[in-house]
Amino acid sequence: MKQKILFEACVGSIESALAAEEGGADRIELCKDLHCGGVTPDRDVIKSVMQKIKIPVNVLIRPRAGHFCYSKEESDKMKNDIEFVKSLNVNGVVFGILKNDGTVDEEKNSELVELAAPLSSTFHRAFDMVNNPFAALETLVKLGFERILTSGKEPTVIEGLDLISELVNKAGSRIMVMPGGGVNEENIGTVIEKTFVKEIHSSARIDLDGFAKTSAEKIKKMKQILDGFAA
Repeated sequence: MKQKILFEACVGSIESALAAEEGGADRIELCKDLHCGGVTPDRDVIKSVMQKIKIPVNVLIRPRAGHFCYSKEESDKMKNDIEFVKSLNVNGVVFGILKNDGTVDEEKNSELVELAAPLSSTFHRAFDMVNNPFAALETLVKLGFERILTSGKEPTVIEGLDLISELVNKAGSRIMVMPGGGVNEENIGTVIEKTFVKEIHSSARIDLDGFAKTSAEKIKKMKQILDGFAA
């Protein structure tokens, strides 16, 4: 039997987290303010999700929207947030710090990976802002990240499929490459066929009364497609 492909749902509320679990998501990435790329969720929301959700929860550690070069104060806040979520026994943390020249900030990221351990560390879509994705991949392997979330340096995964495929080949078993950005039930099969990834990331959102919410039905449809690849 082929390996099951893990589905991670990106959610921005307790309600969406429950919908993701109902839809069959294997893991959630918990964020806030998804419209701006996501920031660290409020602590009471993290606590509630951890109390109500049985599937693994990764928490976004991002102090603000905008660029990924952080001051000492912002880095300190990220450390504080990691210590907090670690105390709640979350599955992992999701973060990424760059230098002004578009390279991975080895020192600051290393400190956070070490602080988060033994939790898993995911380098988020700051990766799509690096100037050399293959050099960045090698740096992230060295720093001990478990996975990279990327749209292949393009606005959507479909546009970045060629680079994602190259990254998967370069990474081998050393680090997981997880496509995310515009993944839906129409294109998820194409993404898997092209990249052979073992994990995939989607917000599975629908617009209800002007609010974007995670759809359990959309996740069920995508999981059905993924199950077909694992059969």
